[in-house]
Amino acid sequence: MQSDSNIDKLDRAILNILMKDARTPYLEIARGCNVSGATVHLRIQKLERIGIIRGSRLIVDPSKLGVGICAYLGIYLDRGSSYKEVSEQLIKFEEVVECHYTTGVYSLFLKVYCKDTDHLRALLNEKVQGISAVQRTETLISLEQTFERQICLED
Repeated sequence: MQSDSNIDKLDRAILNILMKDARTPYLEIARGCNVSGATVHLRIQKLERIGIIRGSRLIVDPSKLGVGICAYLGIYLDRGSSYKEVSEQLIKFEEVVECHYTTGVYSLFLKVYCKDTDHLRALLNEKVQGISAVQRTETLISLEQTFERQICLED
């Protein structure tokens, strides 16, 4: 993984603008940074090439699309070393949007979205707990997402 030692103050300024709104036009970024649009374009290409920018994405509100449950699943595995095989199974489940191999009590920690509690129960009972290396799970249902944000870049 590349460290941020290859980026300068201009790169950070561009990143800060794009993290607030990835659809900001290059010329608007250029005006805000007092550089040319071509410079912004080249800097963004460099940031993509070295892996700092890994893409952009559209953020939707799942509840407005009928997906009313956000939950976190802590997964206990029979062996911590089986996390790769289990992750390969979990990625097949469209409800799983994040999967983290963690320290602490859980081997894996997932973020999932389900339509309702019946859907969540089916995900747990018929899919996740059906994976042979999964010993047991703990489920935390999010009642409300208070905020979400990008990392903070210092100037």
